[in-house]
Amino acid sequence: MLKVKNLKKLYGQFEALKGISFEIERGSIFSLLGPNGAGKTTTVEILEGLRKKTEGEIYYFGKKTEFVSREIKEKIGVCLQKTELFKELTVIETLKLFRGFYKRGFEPEAILNLVGLKEKAKSRVKNLSGGQYQRLVLGLSFINDPELIFLDEPTTGLDPQSRRHVWEIIRNFKNQGKTIFLTTHYMEEAEKLADIVCIIDNGEIIESGSPQNLIEKSNLNVIVEVPKNEKTRHLGKIFNNKVIIETKDVRKTIQEILKVGIENFIVRHPTLEDVFLRLTGKGLRD
Repeated sequence: MLKVKNLKKLYGQFEALKGISFEIERGSIFSLLGPNGAGKTTTVEILEGLRKKTEGEIYYFGKKTEFVSREIKEKIGVCLQKTELFKELTVIETLKLFRGFYKRGFEPEAILNLVGLKEKAKSRVKNLSGGQYQRLVLGLSFINDPELIFLDEPTTGLDPQSRRHVWEIIRNFKNQGKTIFLTTHYMEEAEKLADIVCIIDNGEIIESGSPQNLIEKSNLNVIVEVPKNEKTRHLGKIFNNKVIIETKDVRKTIQEILKVGIENFIVRHPTLEDVFLRLTGKGLRD
């Protein structure tokens, strides 16, 4: 569906992308993960036609392309990190407006059902809740019935219930044979949705594979989480106001934790987030 070979992007002497390569299979969910400044946004914007590459090859639907043509744009959908809509239009008017930009696609009423906004059809955009607004934006990225959809942090800022609703929409679209390119700041989202995860840092791809494959390949041991404070910060890696301790000897680790007066801790199996932390040394938002 999409192939990238040795993609580079320079801003003066700064290499934002240092020659990355990857392929996305038809009907899969591909997730690009990386800390802030890693090169995710640059990659996505080049592939969407919003920025020009410095060097490298891009193949869309089996054909090499130097730029994102009108023909390609008819076949892709884009959900940006932040989308501003005409707030005085109603939901159905917004869908009809965007549908008019394409030669083919879904009827607006079908999108209303797909994203669960049928009852909000005549509501003005300005009166939608955060979750409803984001579902409308998601629906607009599907309006042309694309073969490949770019979803750039589609659930940022949503409450857990709204986030899971969006996950179901994404899964339903995948079940229709569509291909999805997902970036996210929620590691759980990538672990639950993605078939393939590609981790990028400092403009280079440092690891890729299925979430389970990456976890198994990392050979991480049992993880113990404790709150971050002056007593615990030396015990492991600090991440999101907690200390992550990887250990082969759980009993010994727990004894050390209890010695410093900490009784609130979690013992668990490693996750994709632990793999990411080991590979980059950073959180997704660092």
